[in-house]
Amino acid sequence: MWRQYLRRFALEHWYRFVRQRLHWTVPQPSTIEQMEAWSDLMPLLTWQLWLARSLVEDTPLPWQKKVDSLSPGRVADSITALLARIGSPAPDPKPRGKSPGWTTGRKRTPRPRYPTVRERASKPPKTEKVAAYASDLSLVISRSCERSARVIISAEASF
Repeated sequence: MWRQYLRRFALEHWYRFVRQRLHWTVPQPSTIEQMEAWSDLMPLLTWQLWLARSLVEDTPLPWQKKVDSLSPGRVADSITALLARIGSPAPDPKPRGKSPGWTTGRKRTPRPRYPTVRERASKPPKTEKVAAYASDLSLVISRSCERSARVIISAEASF
């Protein structure tokens, strides 16, 4: 049982890291396929950070201590020096002048919007809730009045 908890504990930390440091939830893709493609990159990025642990040097911030075993977050902080050292196979961009921009008269279509998926029914409006509470309260009051009337009648009968 405790091993399953440890596994879940590690997964929850990974999801938190992916959301906060790798910005998993920042892009807003238009289709499910685009979101799946973006989500497929997250484990690959995590593996790259794990494999780069031995290649990067820890560059802690002034308030951080140096550590021997780097976490994925510390590797992400230090990987820029490695990427600069490796370089890029792509050539530098060439200036081409001013771009023509959006053609005149062309219609701009907004991206399609999809309805929000809700997992449960919405709560009833507050006015209905207050009305239901008031009717329940009046029922409780009338029942308590009936009980007190019965108590008074039974008390009078005993004298």
